[in-house]
Amino acid sequence: MSSFSDLPSSINVITIDRPGGPDVLVPGTRPMPHHLDDHKILIKVEAAGVNRPDVLQRVGAYPPPKGASDIPGLEIAGTVVARARGAERYEIGEQVTALVTGGGYADHCVADERHALPIPEGLSIEAAAGIPETALTVWSNVFDRGGLTEGETFLVHGGTSGIGMMAIQLAKAHGATVLATAGSDEKCAAMRELGADHAFNYLEEDYVEGTKAATDGKGANVILDMVGGDYIERNWKAAAVEGRIVQIAFLNGASVEADFSRLMLKRLTHTGSTLRARSDAFKAQLADDVLHHVWPLIESGDVKIHVDSVFPLQDASKAHERMESSKHMGKIILRP
Repeated sequence: MSSFSDLPSSINVITIDRPGGPDVLVPGTRPMPHHLDDHKILIKVEAAGVNRPDVLQRVGAYPPPKGASDIPGLEIAGTVVARARGAERYEIGEQVTALVTGGGYADHCVADERHALPIPEGLSIEAAAGIPETALTVWSNVFDRGGLTEGETFLVHGGTSGIGMMAIQLAKAHGATVLATAGSDEKCAAMRELGADHAFNYLEEDYVEGTKAATDGKGANVILDMVGGDYIERNWKAAAVEGRIVQIAFLNGASVEADFSRLMLKRLTHTGSTLRARSDAFKAQLADDVLHHVWPLIESGDVKIHVDSVFPLQDASKAHERMESSKHMGKIILRP
């Protein structure tokens, strides 16, 4: 275990003053952690990713799990500055990127060493901070739960979000035909550049009909959806027989009326998951899977991390405004 004597007594953080708009994100300070539980490391944060769950937490719709920090932020990159006794995976001074259950909007953050990964060679610290939440979410939902295999057709909504961009590239790298939706022609062009075989501007065309046309009427084998609302029943229409729909968010609402007979007739599977509240052991295994399956693709350049914008930590409210505008393409990053 490293000594804390050389570390400052407090850390700079962004806290949520009360549920509300971006203006409730307030700069402040907290005491520096001076005790680390088993498997824990202390990281001097050099960049942190901004994600939709942070926005949900800010408005009071996604409280942190029991025992997690109330400070928002689920993915970070930086330098290991202290470690618990027995935490030996990373040396002091080594740079890592890590999935955390909270606390990322700060200049120091505690992480589980089993949920940290070495930064891929040649990758910027900003890009590294945008990997953990997206890569682990996509691998868990598209490949583990969705069971996407080579030769199948994959449809992802929100294709220019951080998760969407990761999903397009990973699905393509694993031999799938990739379809994606977004809300502008510019975003559709960006999705095609990432490898999408078909891109649908949902403001101008029906992605259900587009999916059927692209698959000779068969439909998509796996659909990754973060929209919900009326997309739920439309996804069933767009899905192939024995298709799998994986739900990871409900930007358009979670309460809907739907005709469930289509699930029976097509023998569909509609599943979903959240990552933040899963066990440490689950996330450790998932991180190992991502290290094995995804890291080589990032290091080879076959999968790229696209950074949309970088904001100083104290301007976290502006970063949230950018995310809620839905104008971004790729990851939004904070720099302490």
